[in-house]
Amino acid sequence: MAKIDKSFYTKEEWHKIRQERRNQKRFESLAKTNNIENISSNEIAFVIGNGTSRLPIDLEQLKSKGNVYACNAVYRNFRPDYLIAVDVKMVLEINKAGFQHSNQVWTNPNRSFQRIKNLNYFNPSKGWSSGPTALWLATQHQYKNIYILGFDFKGSKDGQLLNNVYADTSNYKKSTDSATFFGNWMRQTINVIKENKDIEYKRVIAPDNYSPEELNKFNNLETIFIEDFQKIFNLS
Repeated sequence: MAKIDKSFYTKEEWHKIRQERRNQKRFESLAKTNNIENISSNEIAFVIGNGTSRLPIDLEQLKSKGNVYACNAVYRNFRPDYLIAVDVKMVLEINKAGFQHSNQVWTNPNRSFQRIKNLNYFNPSKGWSSGPTALWLATQHQYKNIYILGFDFKGSKDGQLLNNVYADTSNYKKSTDSATFFGNWMRQTINVIKENKDIEYKRVIAPDNYSPEELNKFNNLETIFIEDFQKIFNLS
């Protein structure tokens, strides 16, 4: 690629241009290696948060591409390879559905779960939110490439309102409620990426999603757009 003089652009414009060029280089690299389909599925994992940016992705199509780690109420309409839930009410809901009896469900130890069978426990307890905990678990399994979807961090409507696929449903706040503070999620996510430099992380977002500088400084984290992610994996 030809060099671009960034002095002609604002900081925000240059960041967008730089990311687009990174994406293009990624696609060129994939083309040279016959597309990502040539990478064995045990080298790839998908970690699914519940930010609304992931809605264009058919999660079922991901299961043939790699292992899927997902959070909380996703079990209502999709069976991930690993379901992670740390909220007590959410775990009790999952148990009521009996999902853990035929699927892997991971959570932190809690007195409320003493009589529940077939849960898998983090030992010691992570004490983190579900999304970053799912990312940590996938990282422990040592995939070469981990794709992160639905980690939007910022709320909808310019960060003001709740951003969650399951808003307005049982055990979730209303879509008209204030956005949840994302500082802890951000710190936990950064901790995983910073401590695992040999793993390539790709955060998949919509073009208008929040792209925090705290994440962009890591060489082992790349941000790509949903449309490009769909092209990489030949998703419909």
